[in-house]
Amino acid sequence: MAFYSEEDQTEDYLFKVVLVGDSAVGKSNLLARFARDEFYPNSKSTIGVEFQTQKMDINGKEVKAQIWDTAGQERFRAVTSAYYRGAVGALLVYDISRRQTFDSIGRWLNELHTHSDMNVVTILVGNKSDLKDAREVTTAEGKALAEAQGLFFMETSALDSSNVTSAFQTVVREIYNILSRKVMQSQEPSKQDPALGSGKTVVLQGEETEEVDIQQPPRKQGGCCSS
Repeated sequence: MAFYSEEDQTEDYLFKVVLVGDSAVGKSNLLARFARDEFYPNSKSTIGVEFQTQKMDINGKEVKAQIWDTAGQERFRAVTSAYYRGAVGALLVYDISRRQTFDSIGRWLNELHTHSDMNVVTILVGNKSDLKDAREVTTAEGKALAEAQGLFFMETSALDSSNVTSAFQTVVREIYNILSRKVMQSQEPSKQDPALGSGKTVVLQGEETEEVDIQQPPRKQGGCCSS
C-alpha cells in the first residue's frame, strides 16, 4: 500500500510496513521503541494485529509509515495473513538468543511473499543484540542469510534502542527513494505511467541505494507495490 497524491503542489506518502517473525522475538517492543520510545519488559504476545502510524521526514517530505505488528503465534497466522497484502515494506525479525527463531525466517519469508508482492522492501533484523552472553546466532550468519535472500540486514536491541530507528528508516527511505524515482520517470512524456494521477496505487520499481553500516547485497529489479 503506497499512495501518492498531489494537491496544491504538496505530496503525501503512506507506506504499509509489516513486522514478521516468531512470537516473543520482540516485534511489539521494536514498534513501541520506534513509535513511542517505550519498552515493556513484561509485554505479552500480541493477539491479532495492531498498527501504528509514524511520521518521518525524508528529503523535506512528510512520509507516513503505517506499521503493522502481526502476531507470531502459529494459531493466529490465518487471522493475520490478510494484513500482508498491500505491504511495501517488511521487518523480518528473529531473536539472536534463540536459534529456532532464526531457523524460521525462511518460512516467514515464504509467507510474506505468498501474501504480498514478491518485491517488498525487506530488512532482516536480529533483535535482542544486548543479550551478548546468550547469543546463539552470529552476526555473520545473519548477514549471510540476508545476502542469500537479497535483504537488508541489521541487528537491533529494543531494550537499549540500538539501531531500532535505523532499521525502520532504512525500509521507509528505500520505499520513498523507489517511489521518487518512479514519479520522476512518470513526468517524462516517453515514460508516462497511467497509474499516476488516476487515484490508483503507484507501482514502484526497485533498485539499490547505499546505506552506512547496513548489510545490503545486490537485489533484483522489480515493482515493490501492489494494490
